[in-house]
Amino acid sequence: MVCRSVVCAELGFDKEAGPNTQLPKNRARQDMWYHIYEAQMQASAPFRAAALAALQMRSSLNGSANSPYVRQLMAALEMATRAKLTHVSQPFGITSVMVENREASVVEEVALDLPFGRMLHFRKDIDAPQPKVLIVAPLSGHFATLLRNTVKTMLQDHDVYITDWKNARDVPLVQGRFGFEEYVDYLIRMLEHLGPGAHLVAVCQPCVQAMVATAVMAAQKHPCEPRSLTLMAGPIDCRINPTAVNKLATDHPIEWFRNNLISTVPFPLPAWGRRVYPGFMQLTAFMAMNPERHMDAHKTLYKHLVEGEADEAEKIKTFYDEYFAVLDLTEEFYLETVAWVFQEMRLPLGRLKHHGEPVDCSKITRTALLTVEGERDDICAVGQTAAAHELTPKLRPHLRSHHLQPGVGHYGVFSGRKWDNQIYPTVRSVILAAD
Repeated sequence: MVCRSVVCAELGFDKEAGPNTQLPKNRARQDMWYHIYEAQMQASAPFRAAALAALQMRSSLNGSANSPYVRQLMAALEMATRAKLTHVSQPFGITSVMVENREASVVEEVALDLPFGRMLHFRKDIDAPQPKVLIVAPLSGHFATLLRNTVKTMLQDHDVYITDWKNARDVPLVQGRFGFEEYVDYLIRMLEHLGPGAHLVAVCQPCVQAMVATAVMAAQKHPCEPRSLTLMAGPIDCRINPTAVNKLATDHPIEWFRNNLISTVPFPLPAWGRRVYPGFMQLTAFMAMNPERHMDAHKTLYKHLVEGEADEAEKIKTFYDEYFAVLDLTEEFYLETVAWVFQEMRLPLGRLKHHGEPVDCSKITRTALLTVEGERDDICAVGQTAAAHELTPKLRPHLRSHHLQPGVGHYGVFSGRKWDNQIYPTVRSVILAAD
């Protein structure tokens, strides 16, 4: 599920033409989308508040609370309170983890705070040093908490950090632009903060930026070049086994995406005036791909609430709490990523530049490389991530590995039982060997 949303955020734009070289004729109509959305959220807020207040009176109903009609009413009220999106991240909620047969407490703290993103550190109360790992989360319309399972699993054996991208609608215009190159700069800045010897694990969309950052640092012989680079289900070369998602990115010229999907953050939000791809539009596009599934899920949730099946209801609520937490992407990042990654395939064709300098992945000679793919991945097909090995011809054989996981789709590459039991041990082994 993560990744169809990722796809919506990976459509790009040619920076050299400039995102504002021609103003779309329908900009006023585009901007109205955001104003209408905000107006609807504010107008419906009193109804949700009233439903919540009524729901909280349940304890005063005593025995009548168990009658069929009251249970149906309470279920309907709870469904009404949930009829909204949120623009803030859900908590990771990781308070402890098993480390060498003992439970260690975990404290989430901000290690580095930058205008468009933070680096979070999951500090454990252990004495033995563990390899430092920076997990690069997708900037794709949802928050980094979608990688909660990835983080918790890696915490067993590693000192874990993660990129926590901020909602573009909360970043004032004075902070400037944030595009593909700035994303790469942030990764380099974070690796510098961690110091020499850190490892990089990129999930989905940012595999391209993680590889670019590693190549740039390798060319500079940077002391903080990562010791290992793990790329999990990322679009390194979309020419290989193109999926329906890849074809979607090339069905329209880049101007179509700019003219139809970009809007302006309205006043009085902190980033008012910033051009963004709104999170609510990404979610709408995502849900439109399979509306029946989401309708059925909410019908099932209502049924569980009526019948008092709290555990089953909580599973659905937890998923949709995360799913309905959305963030906006800056215009430049959203549009640059499609043109450069999905339409022009600049990295595998050797045409990508970083601040005017060609990106040469053959400079990567010291960083161990692991690529991971899912056999059933219909978002990032088999071969698209493994293409990273062809781009690093000077990397010695003992520094390169590939893992193809049978029986998993895109999300299963970094979450679930097969991630925990089959994929993660390979990731751990590569990091340990390189550390």
